[in-house]
Amino acid sequence: MKRILAFWAAAMIVLSVSAQGVYTRQCGDKALQKKAVKWMKKGKWRNGFKAAGPHRTVNAVDFYEQYNKNTAQWESMFRWLAETDLLTIKKGKHSIEGTDLVVSVEDSENGPLEKRRSESHYHHIDFQYVVKGTERFGIIDHETSKPNTKYRPDVIHYAYDVDKARFYDSVPDEFFIFFPSDWHIAKVKTEKDDQNIRVIVVKLDYVE
Repeated sequence: MKRILAFWAAAMIVLSVSAQGVYTRQCGDKALQKKAVKWMKKGKWRNGFKAAGPHRTVNAVDFYEQYNKNTAQWESMFRWLAETDLLTIKKGKHSIEGTDLVVSVEDSENGPLEKRRSESHYHHIDFQYVVKGTERFGIIDHETSKPNTKYRPDVIHYAYDVDKARFYDSVPDEFFIFFPSDWHIAKVKTEKDDQNIRVIVVKLDYVE
């Protein structure tokens, strides 16, 4: 009887985890997770950028590993963010001196969810920072989503279960980072009267 009860308890745990979905890359190394979270909170990566911090959805292990694999690029981006007036700089594309990075300054508008496409990238990381207004992001579940387009040039889109998607509002004191395992939807309409936003987007290299 005890063995049967133990079996069903284990089965319920598996079902519970499955029901929660998978929304980012999983890491089974508890020590690494702890180290990455501590590193992220300590903020040595900021390089003078103090206006915002990572949203709670940012995968700390991915952030820690990618930063350390490609430190110069991340340092340059955060330095540029710290030294630039992000509210007055002209919209459009801006190069970060000494790097291959290009910053997109977008004056845009949120739209209905049904008109926004989900996406992910294989070779790049999406750094997205709303400096004016409120942008809503969706993050979709891996287990109930599947690609519905070809991969090109570095983007792929998904069919997903909207009931399994998680939505978060981005405001100027937080930034989002979408790594290849973070399948996301950007610029989703919120409940606010004003849907206008200014967002800073940088695509950093993803290093294997």
